[in-house]
Amino acid sequence: MKFLLWMDVLQRATACLGEVTCLYSHRTFALTQQVLGFWEFLDRVVPGTSYDGMTEGEIGALYVRSHAAPSTATAQSLRPYAERVEREGWLHPVTLRLLSLWEDQYRVIGLLDQRLGRHKAGSLPQEDVVARLLDAGIGLDLRPWGGPVYLDLSANGLPLRQIVDAQGRPNFLMCALRELLLVAERHDHVILASDAEMAPDYRLLARTLDRFGVRVSRIAVTRVPIAGLSRSTRHGGWEGCTLGALIDRFVPEFGVPAFRLGMRLYLIAGLGKGSEQSFDPDHLRRQLNRAARMLDQAGPPSPGSSPELRVFLRGLAGMDGYVDPYRLTSSLLARHRPVPLRDLLGTVYT
Repeated sequence: MKFLLWMDVLQRATACLGEVTCLYSHRTFALTQQVLGFWEFLDRVVPGTSYDGMTEGEIGALYVRSHAAPSTATAQSLRPYAERVEREGWLHPVTLRLLSLWEDQYRVIGLLDQRLGRHKAGSLPQEDVVARLLDAGIGLDLRPWGGPVYLDLSANGLPLRQIVDAQGRPNFLMCALRELLLVAERHDHVILASDAEMAPDYRLLARTLDRFGVRVSRIAVTRVPIAGLSRSTRHGGWEGCTLGALIDRFVPEFGVPAFRLGMRLYLIAGLGKGSEQSFDPDHLRRQLNRAARMLDQAGPPSPGSSPELRVFLRGLAGMDGYVDPYRLTSSLLARHRPVPLRDLLGTVYT
């Protein structure tokens, strides 16, 4: 959620200054072993299960269980799933249920695009990506000898990185390149945003786009630890800290507008880009109280980009041309700088 809110504020604020396209979909990585392996596990271990009434927590428990079990998935067992994804844009019923739950939550939190994951972005065929990398001198294809395909940026001092295994299965880098190489060259500037733990691979993506003449910036946002531990979802420990749980806990008390603003104050300004602070419901509550006071002070939000708002945002954009979410959100809390509060709240934050 921290990552999504950073991107939402960046997109909304920067769109006041120029045309912005956001490329983000939960579908992008449906061909990876992590996703296909989960689907195969469910169909093998709990066949015939109906997911229509499942909660987010119940699906999450199945996900944790799948990663705790010894993996028996093979390239052959996953191939029918991958072929159906490629041919039909198909998603497993468990994923469709999860996206439905998330869409309801995105509506409450006020994401600009509440149907993240429902869109099917265009993508290049995998073989076209390999060909383009080879033509650019940054690909290494060992498949004729029974090996994998590598992204080869060793001339830039970066390590070889496998993107397709010997059985032809892509990893997440290949999935990302299939979409990025299709659209990146149409834009003046591409901002690659990622989890901080994925920063090395996103550095490879940035260097790859640079080889194709694309101007690239990167933003890496740290995860929010829970009880001192920053772990992948597959390890569990997130129970009670999901967005759904926070909505149930705080929206009845504070209302939707204060919840939207308070979550952004907490996850963007309160924790910052690289904070290692654990999730603290008391800290969140203080930001929700502050959000409620700010909304009362500002009056009814004023949607739309006013000249005053554009001047203010342009002063925060810097040379790269995009508005940094931390600088902007921190400005809401600054006492020494005049802020077009009503316009900001209506256009960017609620």
